[in-house]
Amino acid sequence: MFENLQVFENRYEELNAKLYDPASAADRELFAALMKEHKELEPIVEAYRAWRQCRQDLAGARELLEDTHDRDLRELAQEEIKEGEGKLQELEERLKVLLLPKDPNDGKNVIVEIRGGTGGEEAALFAYDLYRMYTAYAERRGWRTEIVSLNETELGGFKEVSFLVDGEGAYSRLKFESGAHRVQRVPETETQGRIHTSAATVAVLPEAEEVEVDIDPKDLQIDTFRSSGAGGQHINKTSSAIRVTHLPTGMVVECQDERSQYKNKDKALKVLRARLLDQERAKASSQIAQERKSQVGSGDRSERIRTYNFPQSRVTDHRIGLTLYKLEEVLAGDLDEIIDSLIAADRAAKLEAQE
Repeated sequence: MFENLQVFENRYEELNAKLYDPASAADRELFAALMKEHKELEPIVEAYRAWRQCRQDLAGARELLEDTHDRDLRELAQEEIKEGEGKLQELEERLKVLLLPKDPNDGKNVIVEIRGGTGGEEAALFAYDLYRMYTAYAERRGWRTEIVSLNETELGGFKEVSFLVDGEGAYSRLKFESGAHRVQRVPETETQGRIHTSAATVAVLPEAEEVEVDIDPKDLQIDTFRSSGAGGQHINKTSSAIRVTHLPTGMVVECQDERSQYKNKDKALKVLRARLLDQERAKASSQIAQERKSQVGSGDRSERIRTYNFPQSRVTDHRIGLTLYKLEEVLAGDLDEIIDSLIAADRAAKLEAQE
């Protein structure tokens, strides 16, 4: 299968030539598209060239082993063959991963929506903890976050919060976070020290481009109202908050983070487009769920994916059976070990499905 990768190398060299062409550099959109394709092909071409060189080196070592009777040369050839075969296998595994079909949304920014579930005020406080965890993780990776809408409780919890995450690879690393998150801990209001179980749901939606989701303005009902915080305290006294209702689906999006009506409307429409795109993707994936369902789960928000156990300082991801005893670090944004494991499990499932 790898012999056919010459076509990737040919295209890569063609892109190199185009990128050095002044005519390409003068066209910003064209140059950006060429750079994107070049960046996607580069790891495949590098691995392919290393694989091809390794095969040539192996062939040379085997030829030496057959042609010589010198003991030292034979030992050297045998050692090179052993090392070369191991390296070749590693490169072939790497190429298999690189050649897996790409998720077209992986390069997109995301909209994360967190809602407190069962557990009342404790669930809202947990939703706030999850928000802090994801924003801390975004900061570690150099991503920018921006709140779209927020519904707080009197004790500082979040009934629900929506926020944008803007940065390279945001969706590719956060997409497995969709689902039900469960917390087990003793609430501050609990006088008898009993452990309570609460939950919050997380939805990770790729930001949709306008060309991907065509919204007819006639299908929108747009209302304005005054922004308010916890307990009904007014953030500002103008009717700058926006409520957008998509009449065909009944979806409602509110945004009151900005003081400008126009900015709130723009943010609300971003969320609406993302939800509509997610709805379409959910319909499509449900039709082929049994064929493509990955080992790490379907991403259904009703599916319990992770438990955060405070008494044992334990975090368990139920989809891959991963347990870490570093709850404090995870809630502080140290998510890479969990996310890397989820990505690896997803790749392994897809490789197995190809065989």
